[in-house]
Amino acid sequence: MANALLPLAPSLGAELRRAAAEVPQQPFIRMAAGEWSYRQIDEASDRLATGLHAQGVRAGHHVSLMLPNCIEMAILWFALAKLGAVAAPVNTSFRGAALAAAVNLVESRLAVVHATLHAQWAEVQPELATATQVFLVGEGGALPDGCQPYSLLCSVEPTALALPRPEVAPDALCLLLYTSGTTGRSKAAMIAHRFVLAQARLFIAGLELRPDDVLYCPYPMFHLDATVMTIVPALLLRGVAAIGERFSVSRYWDEVRALQATVFDFMGATVTMLWKQPPSPRDRDHRARLGWGVPLPAFAPAFEQRFGCRLVELYGSTEAGGVMYTPLHEPRRTGSCGKVDPAFSARLADPQGAAVPVGQPGELLIRPEQTGLLMQGYYGMPEATLTAFKDLWFHTGDLLRQDADGYMYFVGRTKDIVRRRGENISAAEVEMGIETHPDVLESAVFGVPSDMTEEEVMACVVLRPGSRLTPADLAQHCSERMARFMVPRYVRLLSALPKTPTDKVEKFRLQAEGIAPGTWDRETDTQRTAN
Repeated sequence: MANALLPLAPSLGAELRRAAAEVPQQPFIRMAAGEWSYRQIDEASDRLATGLHAQGVRAGHHVSLMLPNCIEMAILWFALAKLGAVAAPVNTSFRGAALAAAVNLVESRLAVVHATLHAQWAEVQPELATATQVFLVGEGGALPDGCQPYSLLCSVEPTALALPRPEVAPDALCLLLYTSGTTGRSKAAMIAHRFVLAQARLFIAGLELRPDDVLYCPYPMFHLDATVMTIVPALLLRGVAAIGERFSVSRYWDEVRALQATVFDFMGATVTMLWKQPPSPRDRDHRARLGWGVPLPAFAPAFEQRFGCRLVELYGSTEAGGVMYTPLHEPRRTGSCGKVDPAFSARLADPQGAAVPVGQPGELLIRPEQTGLLMQGYYGMPEATLTAFKDLWFHTGDLLRQDADGYMYFVGRTKDIVRRRGENISAAEVEMGIETHPDVLESAVFGVPSDMTEEEVMACVVLRPGSRLTPADLAQHCSERMARFMVPRYVRLLSALPKTPTDKVEKFRLQAEGIAPGTWDRETDTQRTAN
């Protein structure tokens, strides 16, 4: 871990140049498509920076990237960082009004789009205010109107005279990361070089990562997990970042094996989906020693025994990076996401901002003890930024509770609490209870209007293929495992839940549908339709 403990370089590009000088032949980024050394990534990003500069990209300019997980995405990020420019990676599932709004929000001057996603881009091109210059990755044959080949950006040799090397300050932006948009319109978090490098260092210490680790992430590179929590920690360690194409239950362990991963990332229901796959003689046929993510299911010990690796829960967000880590050398506290890292101060507050007693849920408010560990705000949204940083604390919007020993427990989002007949019900706790049923793959719980005022609990549930579980059977299962007031009144069986590409459920879509046709009502034992 010696490299990770050296003084941080002032910028991401400077750290890459330092690494390429120290370990030029060491593998840095590994994908199914190939493997690239530190020298190769450094030289390729120099070449690309020269080409981008020739196209007018300068320090402070924003460039939209609409790409799947591919090596071009990583090289573009480093190239832009070397110029002092800002990468604004776009959620590849965006289209129509959501895509146009996201690109216009960040005022991109130029865009790099993958050929497989160009149709989505072309639909909104007339609505884009500034991103009129488009370069296409993976082009074949005739280029669409208005596009230039990505290869043009890589065709200029970075000679000593041509290679731009501006001074990039630690607090200059290097990323505009869109929030997941699970509760509504996405915002673009302003992420600086200092944030990226310092958060990666905290992550290495919190998980006790080693230079010989291969850090695997199957999630999109427009997300914090793949960039700040995978690529940059590998860079500081002079280790390997293994980036998957996308999360796949059936291919997951095959990809872990092929990429020789030792540390992997999970989120949402992915661990549950892996756990509920049929046991295989190859369950332990891999090098993975540690998995990190949220939430950690109750069956974690059995998962660890079956797959031969440890699971740890932590807490973080796009805006704040990693805030809490599970102490690796202390007994596990079931349900806990760990303790607040010493780099942060934290308090749990009620809606009026007063501290809540130990054991009671409150909104997590945080304040860094070191410079640059939070985002700089939401780009183009000053009111949202002021709200988030009210009273000089960053308001996470998450409800947690703390025990007497300082361990934190995630309860849910402040907007993810169901108020039923005087009781505050954590949707996350109801979901955990539902998912203890072996036939349930995942669930989403939320409140719907009640004729008794306040709300009723509704659950949308995805079952294992071939399951014959009925909503009534599931409600009975819940009544045996949770308080009566928590048992869902409404149950709707779905083949899949609407999600962001980072596997977070878009509950606002389900809430908008409400008590849709086919929803089962526990009080009448019938299927209902919306009024």
